[in-house]
Amino acid sequence: MQPAGVTRTYLGVDVFEGHYTYRDKNIVPSWGGSMFEALMVPLLVPEEEWGPWSWGVNYPLYVEAQIAHGMEEADYGYWGFSPSNDPAGGYREYGVDPIGLNPDGYSSDQERTTVDYGFRECRPAQPLPTEYGRGVVTPHASFLALDYEPTAALENLANLRQDFGAYGWGGFYDAIDVTTGTQSKYYLALDQGMIMPAIANELRNDRLQTYVTQGAIERTIKPLLWHEEFTAGRAR
Repeated sequence: MQPAGVTRTYLGVDVFEGHYTYRDKNIVPSWGGSMFEALMVPLLVPEEEWGPWSWGVNYPLYVEAQIAHGMEEADYGYWGFSPSNDPAGGYREYGVDPIGLNPDGYSSDQERTTVDYGFRECRPAQPLPTEYGRGVVTPHASFLALDYEPTAALENLANLRQDFGAYGWGGFYDAIDVTTGTQSKYYLALDQGMIMPAIANELRNDRLQTYVTQGAIERTIKPLLWHEEFTAGRAR
């Protein structure tokens, strides 16, 4: 997608503050449009507080976009797309293509359905998909959304557990094909490693963030994040 935005100057450095527009939301994209790429860092770094005009605006919109894709655009009835095990075998990247930079695209389904909005005169836009295939949802994506859409995240997780029995001795299974019901009944260290901090932060007032919100990291990073203003927000 061709980005829109403005150039701003911070501490003498010109920075292009760009965004993509997806379903009435101006969003600073991640690489592939996946949840972990966008929301793993704030498990430990309070970027939304240190950067209230940047990450503090972008994160909630990113979660809204993931929900809108799963529940409205692709109409899976579930949401939460992020690299995970593939229920058909192996490992794959999943995401919401329009909020990712990757030109090859992370798809939310097994058929690798992507979009192409074109890019000025270099490449014409292609027709948008009229339907999506077998969507693959990973529970760790919902846990990452707890800080921003707790009610929707808990409801999504409850539905995955109730509708697919996607819960075992070690917690939620890694991924579910929500069309066929096929599951990857594994527990990945990386994905469990995001789930547990998300739960801990939700129960203990973002306790894990306090380990890096003091000392040299805070003195160095917080002032930089405080300056920046994204062009993220509601599209007009």
